[in-house]
Amino acid sequence: MAHGHTNFLESDLMSSKVKPATMIRSSDAGVAFRQRFTPETANLEFLSCGVYEVPPGAVSQHICLPREEALLFQWEESSRVQVDGKEFSLSNYDTLYVPRGAEFRLSNPGVETARLVQCSAPAAKVHPIFHSQFAEFSQMEERIRRLKGKDVYLMFDVTEEADKLVAGYTFFQPYARSWPPHNHTDQEEVYVFIQGHGAMEVYESPETLSFVHSVRKGDMVTIPYLNYHPVFSQEDPLHFIWCIAGERYWVGDKNKDFMKGGTGPITT
Repeated sequence: MAHGHTNFLESDLMSSKVKPATMIRSSDAGVAFRQRFTPETANLEFLSCGVYEVPPGAVSQHICLPREEALLFQWEESSRVQVDGKEFSLSNYDTLYVPRGAEFRLSNPGVETARLVQCSAPAAKVHPIFHSQFAEFSQMEERIRRLKGKDVYLMFDVTEEADKLVAGYTFFQPYARSWPPHNHTDQEEVYVFIQGHGAMEVYESPETLSFVHSVRKGDMVTIPYLNYHPVFSQEDPLHFIWCIAGERYWVGDKNKDFMKGGTGPITT
């Protein structure tokens, strides 16, 4: 009797630990990451970039970039990001700095698919997590650079700690252009177009102007060292992410002539 009683308890205990199976259909949507470029494919030294798609109710596995720091840009809808056990709610155009080697996990409590852009670059040091909320930063004049026909929002500036990354958003009004043209000796960059359509040129000199393309939502343009990179909007506003890897500054803060908008080409 005692032996039978023990078997009954063991069986009951085991059954309480058994969990039901889950059916995952081939048509079910899961979290997806689409690698858009690496340094080798984009003529760069540091930057890699990709896009996460997180369907409603989805939760990603734990993600870790062991040798890179990263910035996550909430491109569409909203999401939640857990970084080393801390949870952050990202609204549209929020950004989140993820330190080298930190584990993070994405989830979407909403009813529409969320999309996040990830830009990353090698880092030697570990820096603090930093969440910049667009609703707040877009009201802070010290974070905004107002130029003719466009506004620049510094979402991850030199005041934040990082090895290489600086980033923000630029919003072009209709029929605006970049002026004056500028290039960098010590920064590489990517523009990620997230709203509207327009055109972009990338060139070493006007005589060798070989990159002239229309751009629309979802397009990315990489900018290696010493390339000028003007943008032109058309009949609609044009929004894009800019993310820099290299020396940490924004061109208009380093060279005040850029803010005046009346000089010739500028090199920083």
